[in-house]
Parts: sequence; C-alpha cells; structure tokens
Amino acid sequence: MKALIFAAGLGERMRPLTEHTPKPLLHAGGKPLIVWHLEKLAGCGIRDVVINTSWLAGQFPADLGDGARWNLRIRYSHEGPTPLETGGGMLHALPLLGADPFVLVNGDIWTDYDFARLPREPAGFAHLVMVDRPQHATHGDFALDDSGHVRADGANRLTYAGLGVYRPQLLDDWRGSVGDEPGAAQNPPRFKLAPILKAHMAASAITGEHHRGRWTDVGTPQRLRELDAALQGSNATEPR
Repeated sequence: MKALIFAAGLGERMRPLTEHTPKPLLHAGGKPLIVWHLEKLAGCGIRDVVINTSWLAGQFPADLGDGARWNLRIRYSHEGPTPLETGGGMLHALPLLGADPFVLVNGDIWTDYDFARLPREPAGFAHLVMVDRPQHATHGDFALDDSGHVRADGANRLTYAGLGVYRPQLLDDWRGSVGDEPGAAQNPPRFKLAPILKAHMAASAITGEHHRGRWTDVGTPQRLRELDAALQGSNATEPR
C-alpha cells in the first residue's frame, strides 16, 4: 500500500510563517508537521510515499530527501507554480500511486489517529476519517450515518479530517462530477475533490468513521502555536 501526502498548498492563512517555509515543514512538537505523518506511515508498514508539491517545492526534497531515514521511498509530484487543488493534485499523482488503494493525508493536520486502523481495501471508492466540528468551522463537511456511510447532507454532520483511504477509480469520471469548475479545462486540470466525493456518496460508495481523539487543522499561526505548546507540554512522542 502506498500513501499520498498533500503538501502543495500556498499556506496563505499561515503567513508570514509560510513566506519562506511550506506549511507542512513548519515545526510542532519538535519536528515538521509532515514528519509526524512519515513516521506513522512507516510505523504501519507503508514504504512508498508520494508528496505533491508546488509552493517552495524545492524545500521538500532538501529537508526530507528520498525518505531513507524513515525506511521509506519518497517520490515527489510537482504541480508547478500553481497548486492543482485536491482533485487535480490527486489525479496528477496517480501515475506514481498505481492501481491499488492508497492512504491520503493532508500535510497540514496533526492527529493521534492510529494509521494502522485504516482499511487496506475500502468497501467503496473511499473511506474517510471524520472528526467533531472544530470551533472555527462549525458547519461541518459531510454527515456520517448509522451504517457507516458518508452523506453530503444529514443530521450527524462532521468535519473531514484530511485522512482516508482512496481507490484511484474514484477519479474515473471526474469530469462528469466537477462540471464547469474553473480550472478543470486546463492542462493539467485543476479541480476540487469534494464534488466527486459527493457524487459517489449518493450511491453509498463512500464510507467513513468518527475519530473522537485528538486532531488539529493547523490553518493559522495561532493554531500552530497551540499545537506546539500542547505537544511540548505533554512530551508527545509519535502518537498511536
């Protein structure tokens, strides 16, 4: 099983911290955010990792190399000067990921979720880890029903944690789902993943689970400071 780490964002809400450092390379608890993911991926037996890059892309291979220090093989999917959004970024990385399901994790989150719990073979096109709605985004993203299916709407609205398992086939008919979304006609195409997920939710092809442990979307300098203080204060090691 391989993994894809989303690390191509511009980090605009994190400025000035991201003017010279990509957000996934900012430190929390004594190490870059992305290194927490690399350690956990290696710990659950994954060996091949693809990292998509755009903003300050050269810093990733300079800091992480080929992944050998974690017993990983890292390859980089460079998207050029403009990030391709989540859907376009995934599509661009598929040649490096192959035909089997892969783990996807956003490079700018932190969680104590145990990656070994992720299904190797999701029941549908994707399996999403969901968390309680944070104070800064109380609307939530999707609903999780009692059968473990993720829905576009519903009573139990949760926030997508930026972590899951995806089948490459999710993108087979991506054009039919994104419609005339700006950027979809470009080469390479630039489009979001959410409309594609929602299209498959209607057919019960997206499953999920509710993680009730620790999770942080490191989207602002304040949240980064709070996470760093919490990790330093608890002398956190690699979470399980």
